[in-house]
Amino acid sequence: MENLRYIDDVSTLVLDQDKCIGCGLCTEVCPHNVFELQNGKAEIVDFNACMECGACVNNCPSNALEVSPGVG
Repeated sequence: MENLRYIDDVSTLVLDQDKCIGCGLCTEVCPHNVFELQNGKAEIVDFNACMECGACVNNCPSNALEVSPGVG
């Protein structure tokens, strides 16, 4: 999703893999495919595509994700 970038490396997205339970909800709700499941856990595969919408945070049952919408 290279065409959906504004400024690289400004997103506030943080993933705590120790808290991740591998449910995959973040991969389903993220509109820009920022996440993939790898080895049973979520991985950030396209950090700069994050638009800080908060969909992943609002759907993560284990609170493994953080983002401050509108900051980056």
